[in-house]
Amino acid sequence: MSATLDLILERRQTRRRLTLWRIIAIAAIVLAAIAVIPSGSGSPIIGDHVARIRIDGVIKDNPRRDKALLALAESDRVKGVIVHINSPGGTVVGAEALYENLRRVGKERPVVAVMSEAAASGGYIAAMAAENIIARGNTLTGSIGVLSEATNVKGLLEMIGVGVTRVKSAPLKAEPSLVDVPSEAVLTAQRALIADSFAWFKNLVAERRGLGGAALEAVTDGRVFTGRQALANGLIDAIGDEETALEWLASEHGLDADISVVNYDWNESPLPWPASSFKESLAAWLSPEPLLPAGPQLYALIQ
Repeated sequence: MSATLDLILERRQTRRRLTLWRIIAIAAIVLAAIAVIPSGSGSPIIGDHVARIRIDGVIKDNPRRDKALLALAESDRVKGVIVHINSPGGTVVGAEALYENLRRVGKERPVVAVMSEAAASGGYIAAMAAENIIARGNTLTGSIGVLSEATNVKGLLEMIGVGVTRVKSAPLKAEPSLVDVPSEAVLTAQRALIADSFAWFKNLVAERRGLGGAALEAVTDGRVFTGRQALANGLIDAIGDEETALEWLASEHGLDADISVVNYDWNESPLPWPASSFKESLAAWLSPEPLLPAGPQLYALIQ
């Protein structure tokens, strides 16, 4: 009797284990299917399509993004790229790297930028990499300039009786400092950094938007423009949305008006795999964007 009971119990445990593994296998198949289905589509990528990429939040250096963009440029199935930008800007280096890699994509495929709520400063640098720039009428853009900010807590430390001893190899080492009021020499050095990066930014505007003289000066004083103002000042090409971008790709580059548009994402992989809404949400939850990148930086950022 005991042997029979043991056999029955063993068979039940075996069935439970098999059921568990079947559930795990089904879940794995479902997740694999989600990974290869483009967002908003019911089937895997087949044939020619337009790639949709998104630049959201503070722009900073991102080697994975840059590698993905280069792979995108080499894909024969990608016939055009729509870059959605919703960014107040970011670091000068991050914006520079993004601009250069979007320009590499642009040498192989037509690229059009679509601005959302904001595409300012470093976000506008990214937009200038595109052949055509589209914005909403009330998009905030422009803010063409560079800034550097350093917090100083010298007065607070003195108030609470804390002193800091600093030994440096030269007067401008590690300046500006949190614990010292910057000298005129420090401010002069900082202004030189800002001026150099701003000259680079301004030359990009002149080159990419064909502006010069008074027209260039009018848009490079750091102010923010609405989409309508930006259009009037030559900073963008049209008021519209993604549909406007697709119409431009069809009229200027002969793309099929009904061509598929596929989301690409570099958060999950070093290569631009299509992104599902599930993957996008998970990546956003696991890796929220910081308000500002850490460490000493020069910023091209809306204020």
